[in-house]
Amino acid sequence: MRHVHAFGDDALGDLDAVGLVDALRTGKVSRPELVEAAIARTEAVNPILNGLAHETFDRALARAHAGSRGFFDGVPTFIKDNVDVEGMPTMQGTDAWAPRPQPAHGDFASFFLATGLVPLGKTQLSEFGFSASAEHPRLGAVRNPWDTDFTAGASSSGSGAFVAAGVVPIAHANDGGGSIRIPAACNGLVGLKPSRGRLPLDKMSRQMPVRIVNDGVLTRSVRDTAAFYREAERIWRNRRLEPIGAVTGPGSTRLRVAVVTQSVNRLAAPSIRGHTLQTAELIAGLGHSVEYLDHNPVPRYFVDDFLLYWALLAMTLVRTGQRAFGESFDRSKLDNLTLGLDRYATRNLHRMPVAITRLRRLRRVTARLYQTYDVLLTPTLAEETPRIGHLDPTADYQQIIDRLVDWVAFTPLQNATGEPAISLPLAQSASGMPVGMMLSGPIGHERRLLELAFELETAKPWPRIQD
Repeated sequence: MRHVHAFGDDALGDLDAVGLVDALRTGKVSRPELVEAAIARTEAVNPILNGLAHETFDRALARAHAGSRGFFDGVPTFIKDNVDVEGMPTMQGTDAWAPRPQPAHGDFASFFLATGLVPLGKTQLSEFGFSASAEHPRLGAVRNPWDTDFTAGASSSGSGAFVAAGVVPIAHANDGGGSIRIPAACNGLVGLKPSRGRLPLDKMSRQMPVRIVNDGVLTRSVRDTAAFYREAERIWRNRRLEPIGAVTGPGSTRLRVAVVTQSVNRLAAPSIRGHTLQTAELIAGLGHSVEYLDHNPVPRYFVDDFLLYWALLAMTLVRTGQRAFGESFDRSKLDNLTLGLDRYATRNLHRMPVAITRLRRLRRVTARLYQTYDVLLTPTLAEETPRIGHLDPTADYQQIIDRLVDWVAFTPLQNATGEPAISLPLAQSASGMPVGMMLSGPIGHERRLLELAFELETAKPWPRIQD
């Protein structure tokens, strides 16, 4: 196993984001020192991990010297390359058009930067975020810092690789089918997909018929994730959702937890099921009520409906490419997954209205589940992290999509329902790779998930790559 990380005795040390804020306030480090250390770490590991899409190191240093008013003022970060940031190109994980700087921040970037975080640039993703592994035929694969033969997972893989490798303590990610939770599982991180509407969305995501995409962050500690959402709520709050507030530790309420190891379309692999049952035992040992369900209540047509909707998004991007991305857009440069999804949607457009209607109604099913239970425990992924090449985007479309649907069997549900879910690195494979466990709950109940996450982190601290 080849570990790659950048942890050292520089200004960043091995502190999480909250730890860096404390160090800044006590004068132990300065904002420029943190950014300079993050730049050096990026340059040290990016040639191996390939997580960097675009760098703005000079701008980051200027921002660090100027300072801001946000809680995380001076803490270095990265933004995933599918949101618009003024002065940076937005390439969506492809090279199918000529890069051009964006004239203004998108809605999410404006909000994200108000927290005080200092972006060093943008991170790589799979093409348009459609694959659960970033392995572009020309841009290269994003590699897992725990073992570079393996994928860093999902479209937020660049952010996941950099946070796990210690380049930055926190980075932007977004999740349309699992891309906050999947890289969290693959890289040994905390990844919370928030409730629909919890954070501001860019225009394209707001206009989706079913708003499956949510922005968020990847971190190494529960307290960093909790602090981000506390500060986010101070900047912008959706009054239709129950507030999260300041979550600083475990809750006192004992919860009713349902355990499911079968997704809609398959059973979890035996090793993954074993890890899930061990996690359930840990939760029960903490005094919570645990019940094992021998079936998944979600209807089987969900897999087909979600895939068809996923394909609709690809078709829209392919067919409007020149209008959206400029005259240099060249669809012949798109990968086999994007083009295959486009063809699949075109052949099945007649089924789209029913699929969208059923996706919109799916929360009725999970709402019934949460009348009995407070939290649902499942594995984040159905199999262990695959090697680079398993989801090769140059392979035949049917091979790619079959493998993708098989691996990412648990995460898309909450994208359809809008409910929150968090992946925690509570297990390890026999070879030492991180394995994620997922907790989900009713819409608006992130606080409940964070309190349980704090409790589990204390009871079973997860391995650190630098150890």
